[in-house]
Amino acid sequence: SLYVSEYFSQSAQKLSFYSWYGNAKLFHFHVPEDTVLLRWLLQASRGKGPECTSMEITVHFRHGAPPVINPLGTRFPANATVRPSYNISITLSGAVQNTTFVNVTTPAAGDWFIAAHLPQAAGRIEVKGFSTPCPYMFQADMFVLRLTDMPVLEPGVPVPHTIVSPAKPLHVKVFVPKHAAGMRFQLSSCVTSEQRACTVRVLLGSITLPQSFQRSLTCTGSTNCSLALDSPPWEKWLQIMVESLGTANASVSVEMLASFTVCRPGSTSSFLNFISLNQSQAGARPGAGGSLAPAAGEAPHNVSGQRSSCLQSQPVVREDLDVVSVRYRLLNGPSVPVSSLSPTLLLLNLNTGMDSGGSLVVNLLLNKTSVSLANATVAACVSAASPVLSLNATRNCSTAFSQGYPLSVSTSSAEAMLIVLYPQTDDWFLSLQLLCPKGEGECSSAEARVTVFAYLTPCFNDCGPYGQCSLLRRHGYLYAACSCKAGWGGWSCTDDTKAQTVGTQNLATLLLTLSNLMFLPAIAVAVYRFYLVEASVYTYTMFFSTFYHACDQPGVAVMCIMDYDTLQYCDFLGSVVAIWVTILCMARLKKILKYVLFVLGTLLIAMSLQLDRRGVWNMMGPCLFALFIMVTAWVHHGAKRRHCYPSSWKRWVFYLLPGITLAFIAISVYAFMETNENYYYTHSIWHVLVACSVAFLLPPRDKHKKPWAWPQKLTCRYQICQNDREELYAVT
Repeated sequence: SLYVSEYFSQSAQKLSFYSWYGNAKLFHFHVPEDTVLLRWLLQASRGKGPECTSMEITVHFRHGAPPVINPLGTRFPANATVRPSYNISITLSGAVQNTTFVNVTTPAAGDWFIAAHLPQAAGRIEVKGFSTPCPYMFQADMFVLRLTDMPVLEPGVPVPHTIVSPAKPLHVKVFVPKHAAGMRFQLSSCVTSEQRACTVRVLLGSITLPQSFQRSLTCTGSTNCSLALDSPPWEKWLQIMVESLGTANASVSVEMLASFTVCRPGSTSSFLNFISLNQSQAGARPGAGGSLAPAAGEAPHNVSGQRSSCLQSQPVVREDLDVVSVRYRLLNGPSVPVSSLSPTLLLLNLNTGMDSGGSLVVNLLLNKTSVSLANATVAACVSAASPVLSLNATRNCSTAFSQGYPLSVSTSSAEAMLIVLYPQTDDWFLSLQLLCPKGEGECSSAEARVTVFAYLTPCFNDCGPYGQCSLLRRHGYLYAACSCKAGWGGWSCTDDTKAQTVGTQNLATLLLTLSNLMFLPAIAVAVYRFYLVEASVYTYTMFFSTFYHACDQPGVAVMCIMDYDTLQYCDFLGSVVAIWVTILCMARLKKILKYVLFVLGTLLIAMSLQLDRRGVWNMMGPCLFALFIMVTAWVHHGAKRRHCYPSSWKRWVFYLLPGITLAFIAISVYAFMETNENYYYTHSIWHVLVACSVAFLLPPRDKHKKPWAWPQKLTCRYQICQNDREELYAVT
């Protein structure tokens, strides 16, 4: 046998602390056919700075679709199917780098996904630039060992093979035809090169994570050894590995036989004159039941005496609506007939490779008037790769190599829903059959009609009123996830364990908006002291901060007067410009120079905010430069007057020191105390402290300016006018 090794690598990604699925970094690989060994090389590293501490990285694996994870322990939506993902932990303690290998023998071909993330986020709001977070990097590489000339078993034909040694197992494969109801694998004539009885182990199927349904069979001696499988995966290669459990130097000769039982489906008439599931129905009458027939090349004795349930296929059209959005439409109407003689089968095509990033929703509604038996139940199974062809209570929707999802409707419970989160890339099948408590004979002539609604959506229920459906991308692969707000959590934002009440949401909105009214005293002081430009800036800041926070609320108490991004930009711009003009006003510059700096600084601030809106230097830069100008101007005034400036101790004690103290407290609250839980009142305190500090820090008006005197300017009484004209003296 010729083995070929291949290597696949993807660029490293910076890990994030987990708060929602978007924080998990996804890696997408494709495992080729005939792969006998898969090895993951997982490399994790961290920075070398003092801020880097020991950290545990969680890595999840899944075949066919992104892994469904729940690090926060939240609740999933009702009717959602959840199977825990396979995961490992990588610890970065003393070492800067950690390398881990994960081996998978006989892996399933197709898409494989890896998701990595850090522990739960602390919830603290950090200002960009105040602290340097430790970088944690993760990279996944894939090595595969592929067999280029894997032997093929022909159905119904015994084929002899030799196992050279226990260290070199034998790999063969067989193709499972469409409509295969069962498979039988038989191993016989097992002898060693020493003419002794042999012991071998047979592994059928491939390994899939998180759950693997690989079948094992141990054969001892030369007697026949067989294994029967129900509902093998349709139109796929089934890999079989045979390994010797004997001595190291002895080779083993075996004879293998694979046979299939095929259920030929009955047709269903439609106006398009084709069947989605059964593409070739030559000679079959519309509405006629199917019949058992052996596969090509299969001996007649393989089906003699065997009985398998046939099926009635219903044509289904796949209608692509948008990215990760598909609707399935039944050609013969939304309702399908269901009987007890054979299951009704619907094909849900999800094998494009771009459908596994959403949620598959199947909704069944029973027409109560169509069921003549009160105790009858319509059992349904949703399964991937192969359908469930015998729906009874003991099977629990299991096929040869997978576990389906059961559903049932009856006259007492006429509606059922199933949500499959991140369905794997494959052909999915919906099987329905009418079951009676006293057996098949009781309802042999009965028929029920079930309305089927099936669709693929990016996020179930669009994440509800307290969530936002986000479309994520990893290279060319797209998948969706919900980002929750207002304390709600869960996969679809349906977990209200930590949810904020409506009263709390209203209180948060009122605090964050009405706290901006504390700018009114600063505006009044600025107007009284003839700082009209500064008063205009404070008014602008108060207005946009109020309506930005009214639009930024996560709950139901939201009001947006314009686009959210515009409100946010105007709020950030007004906040930084208000600090800029306040400090320049304190410098007591000449008017022409002050207004030139006002305009030039505002333009530069607007440019920097467009480049990086949340950067700390967008606020600290203008503040430090304005403070430098103010200190320089104060030193100049002090040197010119030959005493400290400002000269009045009352100005320092009652205005400057309180204003500076309030400003420092506001900066401390903004930079170090805000978290996701206390944001609504800590940020409101920031509004109040900044507005009050501005009112204290504004300098007094110029001495030559007279105060506003509206009564003197709007008078109606007589005044004595003085003639100031100079008299001209004439020379005579």
